[in-house]
Amino acid sequence: MKIGILSRNKNLYSTKRLIEAAEERGFEIKVIDALRCYMNINSDKPEIHFKGENLSDFNAIIPRIGASVTFYGCAVLRQFEMMGVYPINESVAITRSRDKLRSLQLLSRKGIGMPVTGFASKADDIKDLLSMVGGAPVVIKLLEGTQGIGVVLAETRKAAESVLEAFMGLKANIMVQEYIKEAGGADIRCFVLGDKVIAAMKRQAQEGEFRSNLHRGGSASLVKITPEERKTAVDAAKAMGLNVAGVDLLRSSRGPLVMEVNSSPGLEGIEKATGKDIAGMIIDFIAKNASENKTSTRGRG
Repeated sequence: MKIGILSRNKNLYSTKRLIEAAEERGFEIKVIDALRCYMNINSDKPEIHFKGENLSDFNAIIPRIGASVTFYGCAVLRQFEMMGVYPINESVAITRSRDKLRSLQLLSRKGIGMPVTGFASKADDIKDLLSMVGGAPVVIKLLEGTQGIGVVLAETRKAAESVLEAFMGLKANIMVQEYIKEAGGADIRCFVLGDKVIAAMKRQAQEGEFRSNLHRGGSASLVKITPEERKTAVDAAKAMGLNVAGVDLLRSSRGPLVMEVNSSPGLEGIEKATGKDIAGMIIDFIAKNASENKTSTRGRG
């Protein structure tokens, strides 16, 4: 079996671990920079070229597409899909999950618990918007932000109004969410593979910080999750159409609430916190499902 990894850096922990796991199982694996790919889009024989080489003989593809290259990366992934290559996460599912507002609307439609969220474009609507989400404190998020960047906790109504007015003045797309105080600056990252949560860790924000992202200095530890949390994580991944997902949950007084569904979850924090071979499980999942992927995916859009 030949597997491709769409990754811009072969030295990243997650990419290295996937290479190791594939090679341990005797598979051929190649790291492909999506931005160096170029495509021949035609109805007879669609092709992808990479540094002059025709990428025509892959059985499966693992997209590790950064948020900043979502558009081009998903175009390359879609081309692989047209060529009948098995994608562990489909391009349409990745673009769905990357749109924070759209993903929350999909979760809402499926009845999956999440923080009350408001969205508006005009400063005139700020007062009512804040009332809709229960008033201050509130969490204000840039829709384009990643890894906790562009996330602000406004502790008073006045502060919230000022931050929202500033963002709106810059024509930024922002959403406002209720602040879940009882979560205590912690969230739970559930790693979903297929229809199971294969690992979970608790991420705790450092002192004086409310964002628990590991990139923001948060710490990770092993956690036991409840059946309700397990079901919520799996349902959230399914709502996006993702086979591999990092689902971030908050523990609230009304049950688990989904904050975000990540289509390219990092492996380092969760492997180190749980001691599990997540990369190996992903490769085993691909081996099973790519071999069953007999029908061509051409025409999938």
